[in-house]
Amino acid sequence: MLEPSSLEILKNKKNLLAFSAGVDSSALFFLLLKNYIKFDIAIVNYHVRKQSEEELRYAHELALTHHLKIYTFDAPQIDKNFEANARKIRYDFFEELIRTHHYENLITAHHLGDRFEWMLMQFCKGAGCAEIAGMEMVQKREGYTLVRPLLRLDKKELFAYLHANQIKYFEDESNFDEEIKRNSFRHSYAVPLLDKYLEGIKKSFDYLDEDKAILVQEVPIKKLNDFAYFQTLGNPRADIFIIDKYLKSQDYMLSASERELLKTGLCTLVGRKFLVAKEENFILIIPYLQEDSPMPKEFKEACRILKIHPQLRPYFYKNHEAFLKIKELLTLGIDSNDLFTSR
Repeated sequence: MLEPSSLEILKNKKNLLAFSAGVDSSALFFLLLKNYIKFDIAIVNYHVRKQSEEELRYAHELALTHHLKIYTFDAPQIDKNFEANARKIRYDFFEELIRTHHYENLITAHHLGDRFEWMLMQFCKGAGCAEIAGMEMVQKREGYTLVRPLLRLDKKELFAYLHANQIKYFEDESNFDEEIKRNSFRHSYAVPLLDKYLEGIKKSFDYLDEDKAILVQEVPIKKLNDFAYFQTLGNPRADIFIIDKYLKSQDYMLSASERELLKTGLCTLVGRKFLVAKEENFILIIPYLQEDSPMPKEFKEACRILKIHPQLRPYFYKNHEAFLKIKELLTLGIDSNDLFTSR
């Protein structure tokens, strides 16, 4: 059932499975065992449902039975924007484990239904091919690879596997709360269409992946602490795709209006958290800092000569190493060794 290409990436590697004891991750747990993939598990307890403690006990039982390491995290109380904040909490937890224990791959149980819901939501708010293609089965992230081996399987196929093999799992009742936008899309649109057109939808995603690979050029993003930059592709849509991908890694999602601003703006403030600017042949992404202290005349003059946008200057004034780097880039022009290798 699992994609052979994803299994090849996981074989003989140090893998961490994001586990919840739900339908998807329980099916994935046993499918990985069936395919002789070695892994450990990590689970987050948000303490919002009565069955959370029972799910945690089940995770410990599985780890003990199959001789796996298990990592658990008790999440703090989340008072607003539960889905977004819960996602940040669990990925911060997973990535800390990856850094500490040197895991190479993070395995998640996203399936075809998750991808289709995302596509429909993006399509309805305005998106192009690269955005509606959505999740990738294999995605390189900073310090690890994110692998989604279930991405071509529908949830009903996972249910069938669990029932056929009498595997225990839990259902999260919040998945039926249609006040949550994603659940509304799932039950009103995604599930009925998947029930009727499953094979066609799978084929469409295969075509979208092929088209995206042709249309979207992958560009390495260089980082110096919290200063990120890459060489512009010369096409605003293509640049925005790279910007969006980076900002998602920083737990920020661009709005439709911000995407429009980025098409024409030389320096754009997004979410009052980041500044995105085009300087010569580079796109720069830095944390937004307000000018709260006077900058020396010599520094301002150096920025004027380099044509660094005024909104960027407070950050570069407070981050000398980053200023030296942007000065080097803008003075010397494109250095392929600098752009495509780590320093």
